[in-house]
Amino acid sequence: MQKTKLTFWQMWNISFGFFGVQIAYSLQNANISRIFATLGADPHNLSFFWILPPLMGLIVQPLVGKYSDRTWTRLGRRIPYLFLGSIIAILVMCMLPNAGNFGLAVGGAMIFGLISLMLLDTSINVAMQPFKMLVGDMVNEEQKAQAYSIQSFLCNAGSLVGYVFPFVFAWIGIANTAPEGQVPDTVKYAFYIGAAILILCVLFTTFKVKEMPPKEYAEFHGIDPEKKEEKAPGMLTLLKDAPKTFWTVGIVQFFCWAAFLYMWTYTNGAIADTVWGTTDVTSAGYQTAGNWVGMMFAVQAIGSMLWALLIPKFKNIKTAYVVSLLVGALGFLSVFFIHDQYLLIVSFLLIGAAWAAMLAIPFTLLTNSLSGKHIGTYLGLFNGTICIPQIVAAACGGFVLKMVGGAQVSMFVVAAVLLVLGALSVYFVKEKK
Repeated sequence: MQKTKLTFWQMWNISFGFFGVQIAYSLQNANISRIFATLGADPHNLSFFWILPPLMGLIVQPLVGKYSDRTWTRLGRRIPYLFLGSIIAILVMCMLPNAGNFGLAVGGAMIFGLISLMLLDTSINVAMQPFKMLVGDMVNEEQKAQAYSIQSFLCNAGSLVGYVFPFVFAWIGIANTAPEGQVPDTVKYAFYIGAAILILCVLFTTFKVKEMPPKEYAEFHGIDPEKKEEKAPGMLTLLKDAPKTFWTVGIVQFFCWAAFLYMWTYTNGAIADTVWGTTDVTSAGYQTAGNWVGMMFAVQAIGSMLWALLIPKFKNIKTAYVVSLLVGALGFLSVFFIHDQYLLIVSFLLIGAAWAAMLAIPFTLLTNSLSGKHIGTYLGLFNGTICIPQIVAAACGGFVLKMVGGAQVSMFVVAAVLLVLGALSVYFVKEKK
């Protein structure tokens, strides 16, 4: 079958719902440490709260891939999952920032927050993974790099919006402090507005994108229809037969995602200490730092969008990968030396280069090495290369923090080293088409 090319706007529509999902994800990333610190968590235990999100992703995304590979409905095979995940995420987004408002003791509020976080990340994972699969399903090999770049752009645009919400709400006069143990209104309203945008974006993709029916899908991916009814191999079998690209890119992923887990966990405490000179989570300075964290993550998203435009200019995709990660490592390292909030803009612009590469290049390398037969399951399994490093980094975070002296800003040096190791690991990546 001649693989037809999609227009720019067709590829845009496939990924547009990702914009809303990423708003939810960015609100979670920018505010989880802030929320749990406000509820009373010890800084040395903060990384443990970050085990839940990747753990749920590790469990959920392979299952979404496996079962959506076998799903055919009037809505399609992937869209029912992203729609269901989004509905649950919206409900939980209205609950999580209110963990301290139900008159519970510190322990009770923590448990409520943890359960809400678990549900939020589970639902975000259910909603997020189908967008990556839709590109693998519907876009030919020549256009995949462009399609994932569009998805990367929308991902970063969604991040930008989610990150700036608390800062903007504080700027227009919404309360940025709250009684001890409660989350400020700036954060609550950010979650509420993010939930509303999420459902609108997902509805857009649901009505705009028509997935291929089974016969057309089989022809598009060169799948023999006579073998369609064979029993699908198990996940362990698929892992055993995975192309080398799967494993070699996974090594790079390990270092990259561990680095960013430390950034998400410790940025608030780091810049509250180095820029605002406080470690008191009840202080106005700490909460102001929390808003500035959102702005810096937004700057990172802008840097990522700009760098994503440069990635296609590289003649070799592996070279683009290496350069991007080294630029990001320089950004991480610079945070350790900077004590001015505005100079941090440069640091996070540089960090955005690594993020742009992480969003686009691994999936381009992987999907080009796969046939279409089990692409959903493989993409779900590949999510393990995102989740496992975060789980390991989160479990070791408190120990590593002690090893580097206890100052949260020191974790940015650790992150820089991890990205350099990731860049060196690109040498081992095996490309296959």
